[in-house]
Amino acid sequence: MGKIVEYLGVVSAILIVVLLNVFAPYITGAEAPMAVISGRSMVPLFLEGDIVILYKPPPQDIHVGDVVVYKRCGGGYIIHRVIEVIKLGNKYYYRTKGDYNPYDDSRLGQFYEYSPTSICSDIRTPGVPYERIVGVAVEINGAVLKIPYLGYLSLMFMGFTGHR
Repeated sequence: MGKIVEYLGVVSAILIVVLLNVFAPYITGAEAPMAVISGRSMVPLFLEGDIVILYKPPPQDIHVGDVVVYKRCGGGYIIHRVIEVIKLGNKYYYRTKGDYNPYDDSRLGQFYEYSPTSICSDIRTPGVPYERIVGVAVEINGAVLKIPYLGYLSLMFMGFTGHR
């Protein structure tokens, strides 16, 4: 009986994640409603395999301390914390940094203007432009909402297919 309950729990968790992935973009406004953590740049907040739920606020509602996912120059995504918000004219930029990293993302070559053809243009910026922000991690009472370990299924699948 214990194995059946355990099996139903895993199947239920997977079903919830699939349903969230299908319906959450309509609710949250985020292009990608969830992010699976891969890497160590946000330790101890996130561990590899954690799933984070995202929403997409207007640019003025992203603040220092928020955890954002943005499109990486060269492809893929990065999840880091906003350490400074810069407004130039009517454009917003966010200086970001992984909690575990000793330096901000300018050293990662990420502070470039958005380009619809290649994600990043050759124009340097003071931070990640709003157009490259995919979403902000959902927080409840100041704690980021995350689902531990469930993202390992996605990471294993990406490993099998050669994508990561």
